[in-house]
Amino acid sequence: MKPMFNLTLTTLVAATVLAGCSLTPVLKAPDVPVPVAFKEPATPQQAADGTAWQVAQPAEAQPRGQWWLVFHDAALTSLIEEATGANANLQAAAARVRQARAIAGIAQAQRSVLVDGGVGAQRGRASTTSFGLPDGSPVPVENAFQAQLSASYEVDLFGRVASNVTAAQADAGASEATFRSVLLSLQADVATDYFRLRSTDAELATLARNVDLRVQSVRVNQSRFDNGDIGEFDLARSKAELASARADAIALERTRANLEHALAVLLGRPAAQFTAVTAPLLADNLPAIPAGMPSTLLERRPDVAAAQRAMVAANARIGEARAAMFPALNLSAQGGGASMALSNMLNWSSRSWLLGAMMSLPIIDGGRNRANVTRSEAVLAESVANYRQNVLTAFSEVEDNLSGLRILASQAEQVEAGVVYARRSADLAQKLYDAGRSSYLDLLDAQRNLSLIERSSAQLRGERAVTTVALIRALGGAWGNDQPLPETIAQR
Repeated sequence: MKPMFNLTLTTLVAATVLAGCSLTPVLKAPDVPVPVAFKEPATPQQAADGTAWQVAQPAEAQPRGQWWLVFHDAALTSLIEEATGANANLQAAAARVRQARAIAGIAQAQRSVLVDGGVGAQRGRASTTSFGLPDGSPVPVENAFQAQLSASYEVDLFGRVASNVTAAQADAGASEATFRSVLLSLQADVATDYFRLRSTDAELATLARNVDLRVQSVRVNQSRFDNGDIGEFDLARSKAELASARADAIALERTRANLEHALAVLLGRPAAQFTAVTAPLLADNLPAIPAGMPSTLLERRPDVAAAQRAMVAANARIGEARAAMFPALNLSAQGGGASMALSNMLNWSSRSWLLGAMMSLPIIDGGRNRANVTRSEAVLAESVANYRQNVLTAFSEVEDNLSGLRILASQAEQVEAGVVYARRSADLAQKLYDAGRSSYLDLLDAQRNLSLIERSSAQLRGERAVTTVALIRALGGAWGNDQPLPETIAQR
């Protein structure tokens, strides 16, 4: 008995010493070339103290506030709030968060002692052969009652359980970051479609004015033709221009309908049950977006945070795969009572117990464990590459939208100046034509030019609003920390 006790004691001591061992490699931050400041702003943004980029900590859960409020548009706010509560893609992402959290809970449970209990009863009659009796011998019917508790525990010798828990928790964190990325994308998509819709309304308003102008031109030319002041050519040309203007307006109505349907889907409504109020985008009071330092960008972007946590999970699974190549120790215990009479089942004389320790070690596995380690290392390499790509894409998107806003602002200045001159030109052309000092073609050319440049102005207003939304999205939706995020599906 004494040698067995010594062996058990030695095993438990070794297990205690090895329990702190971990085969998970130390995860090093990937080498990503990150600039100190962005290139594109008109005023270069440099760190006052010359601070270089630092390794970012995931901060996608920090309060950002409702960034869309900077547009001061109650209709936009209402649409985003409705989409946040009803969008199907967001609900699916929230369900994935709950799944990942549950899996992390299952992994965490492996660190605890597992205890099971059971109570059972049996009644039966054995065959005469089992007792070595002749056929036909009387065999009594017997009852059996049993109650027992069993417990088991895996000693985490080489960090397999700890690595699994770390990986599952990192997966849950990545899922939460992905949910926030879906939420940000949804909000940005609603804002983008909304501003495109309002820009289309502004274009339609411009076309409506052009149609009215063409109607008046046809009416005047018809009267002048009836009076013999002009020939049929001018009348036919004015009618052709009217038909063309009406056709352009009808084509743009199709674009508006498609945008309206896209908004309905984002809001979780059937397209037939949603109608957007006509509201031309006229004011050009877009907010200025502070781009911030590159390191801050990494902390804001939920997709970058998700990629970072995917690296943590992949790294932890290397440790889990390596631990499978080493011994595993399981401790077990069982106790209870069994009797042929229910009243005696819990008597001391009916007790039973069992203690055990099982050390298992893979001997021949055909290279499966080694291949699993290689696969885990390859998964980590893939996640590192994905992280690098996410970081580079993040900075590229910010640069794209910063340059877009800068170029669009310069373009808008020229277009607005062109609108002023085109209106003056159209007014003069109308007066010259009415006085009989210019041809109808000159008037049509001036009016057509005015219509085109007014449409271009409306389109530019829409593009600047959409690009502003895209920049906010590229920055991770950050807009100060003074207001908390609204309650989301994943937080309920």
